[in-house]
Amino acid sequence: MKKTVIQTALAPAAIGTYSQAIKLDNTVYLSGQIPLVAETMLLVSEQIEAQIDQVFKNISAVATAAGGSLTDIVKLNIYLTDMSDFALVNELMAVYFTEPYPARAAVGVAELPKGSLVEMDAVMVLA
Repeated sequence: MKKTVIQTALAPAAIGTYSQAIKLDNTVYLSGQIPLVAETMLLVSEQIEAQIDQVFKNISAVATAAGGSLTDIVKLNIYLTDMSDFALVNELMAVYFTEPYPARAAVGVAELPKGSLVEMDAVMVLA
């Protein structure tokens, strides 16, 4: 098995000892994305709606760099510092995804890197 590192300048650079994504055969494991703007490496906003939107954009950029798209995502994990934002995640997710939606988990957490309010990671399968 050969692991391929996926890297794109259209998503935030890794801020630790990890890759944006790793491709193994036809499966791509996308690392957690927080709402950093790739060009500045700063949070897009303090507002949760803008943060959720930026995370979906970042995940999309990494998926594209791996040769896929959001439609190829089969599992999405969402981490929120405030579970009352869950309905907003659903609302914005409907902008980026169509049925059949990926399997998903949403987890409430105490804190995320850089003071982010949301983080998401995913698994993608390429045809």
